[in-house]
Amino acid sequence: MRSTTLRGLSAATGALVAGALAVPAASAGPSHRPAPGAHRPQQHVLLLSVDGLHQSDLSWYAATHPTSAFASLLRGGVDYDRASTPAPSDSFPGMVGQVTGGNPRSTGIYYDVTWNRALLSAGTTQCTGVAPGAPVAYDESVDKDPSRLDAGQGLAGLPASILSMTVQPRDVIDTAELPVDPATCTPVLPHQYLEVNTLFEVAHRAGLRTAWSDKHAAYEILDGPSGHGVDDFFTPEINSDAPAGGDWTTDNAATQQYDAYKVKAVLNEIDGYDHSRTSKVGTPAVFGMNFQSVSTAQKLPTSGGRAGGYLPGGTVPGPVLSSALSFVDASVGSMVRQLRGDGLASSTTIVLSAKHGQSPTDPTALTRIDDGAIIDAINADWAVSHPSETRLVTFSADDDSMLLWLSDRSPAATRFVQQWLLSHPATGSTISLTSRTVPASGLTKVYAGADAASYYGVSVDEPRHPDVVGVAQDGVVYTGGTKKIAEHGGMNAQDRHVPIVVARASSVGLGSSRGSVVASPVETTQIAPTILALLGLDPRALQAVRLEHTAVLPGALR
Repeated sequence: MRSTTLRGLSAATGALVAGALAVPAASAGPSHRPAPGAHRPQQHVLLLSVDGLHQSDLSWYAATHPTSAFASLLRGGVDYDRASTPAPSDSFPGMVGQVTGGNPRSTGIYYDVTWNRALLSAGTTQCTGVAPGAPVAYDESVDKDPSRLDAGQGLAGLPASILSMTVQPRDVIDTAELPVDPATCTPVLPHQYLEVNTLFEVAHRAGLRTAWSDKHAAYEILDGPSGHGVDDFFTPEINSDAPAGGDWTTDNAATQQYDAYKVKAVLNEIDGYDHSRTSKVGTPAVFGMNFQSVSTAQKLPTSGGRAGGYLPGGTVPGPVLSSALSFVDASVGSMVRQLRGDGLASSTTIVLSAKHGQSPTDPTALTRIDDGAIIDAINADWAVSHPSETRLVTFSADDDSMLLWLSDRSPAATRFVQQWLLSHPATGSTISLTSRTVPASGLTKVYAGADAASYYGVSVDEPRHPDVVGVAQDGVVYTGGTKKIAEHGGMNAQDRHVPIVVARASSVGLGSSRGSVVASPVETTQIAPTILALLGLDPRALQAVRLEHTAVLPGALR
């Protein structure tokens, strides 16, 4: 569960802090020198990111469906079977890592909804003398109308007309819902919040066309600090109202319908059109989409009268998840066929990965714990000896980890929270709705204060990172309800062990082709420099690559 204050936030009061938002210029460093070596550049790279997809899911599906697109990708490409996402394994740092080459310490992106100690609350218009510290929400809450699939654009005939959605997500962002930079007293758009440039910017500056599809308008963060990285951006709102009721994530069939709109957009782009198929603009050099169907299938207890998640033991997908995997597989297959039909297979490389995994896979390990009760108890116990401070925990982002921002950041306060969490048991519910009590608030380790900053590799004074980081026990999901049986955002292997496959489209589906496996550990942040190298661009044009020395994936340029 996330403690998020999304709308109607009042401005805080106090002293102004200068320098709240420092964004390096996207033009810093080299831009498009050819990558070193004898690699023959590709003209196109198609990046496909499948939320929730574990390496084990991909391996299982390919083994049980040997004629599938997934199996063909593995046979025709390079399989990095020890790949990990950034931590925390949330969608925002996960996707940002794939296109920047950086972890939160260089990107500044820790979660999609966080707290920033240097910004002002949304709606602040008079910034002089206002105390800094505000929630930063880059999810559906910043849409002009989160209930609409077009995020408030006003298209008639939804959902059928959704492909006519704007190519510029900024058009449907309500700036009144954005945090405010005290230095300028203006709202901070998602792309302005990112502290390093993206591969889309590098490609765009090199004169190449770019395109991307994702789940919220706030993913315009991928435009990068310049605001001009993605030429064709398609961001239908996944948490909007679906025709059958609820949002598009509450029923897996609806999620597949939602993903199918983005698949159609990609097929149009492969065919040389913009995502709406209204203008012939040429196939992008770097483009792709994010899938939501697997993630929804892992989270839902049931959908369409069938069980979600995995069978007991956590290795075999249940019926809803199997259907979702087949949907994504068929979608990938349709893209490969389109590339072949358009004569682009020999000039296109496909990169398959995931923003994050999901846990627990074994339903019997699930323990759902109300984190709100834990936070209330921490605040109440702190107030006993600090009666003027009734809200020590200012903000939290808790899914299957615990990220806390505190009003008092002193060693005494951070140590208090750390010791409280580790010394108090928590009671939650299992998959069968029986009660289960776990030690240490459901955590295995707690980093607090300077140790929390060190965990991310940033200074204590960095204004974005959480003051307390709790690593959850296997199976623990923080939620006050029973609507989900898995989550992401944690630091364990199930959340972070995702696939990376790099395959030439011309090799996919050839029965005689044999892929290779790279068994050494790699990170999804290595996708960004690899894509640039595949296109013949310099990976070091990415600021995060230079900061973190992020390497091109071994063997990807074969």
